[in-house]
Amino acid sequence: MGTQELIERLNEALGWELRAMNMYAHYAATIQGIHRLQLDPMFNEEATESLAHADTVRRAIVKLGGIPVTERNPHPIVHATDYTVMLERSLETETKAAEVYAGIIKLLDEVGDQEMYDSIEQIYFAELRSLENLRLILA
Repeated sequence: MGTQELIERLNEALGWELRAMNMYAHYAATIQGIHRLQLDPMFNEEATESLAHADTVRRAIVKLGGIPVTERNPHPIVHATDYTVMLERSLETETKAAEVYAGIIKLLDEVGDQEMYDSIEQIYFAELRSLENLRLILA
């Protein structure tokens, strides 16, 4: 495993975080009805969390000598007025992000950078918590 592969995987994660920021901000702005009371704060919190994750990942890429991407992942952000669709798309996004971070953790374990490993592991755990919350909401 080379540093370049790790940078590529981190940039993939960064693209998903940039996408998540846009998606969650959009859903927070467009959620309506009684579900707005609970989901607007949740979507805003997820957008803020994605911003923090993106910052951590950017710094890791730079530490490795790479250039962080500035474009979000191209997977479409579905506009919806139905809260269940918003939650399903959120689940899809968090699932993909968790998969990407799981792969990065394996690569970091081989590199031996404990500080970076710990930072990325914390993001991975946050993604898993988001997944669990979304699954419970959708149950």
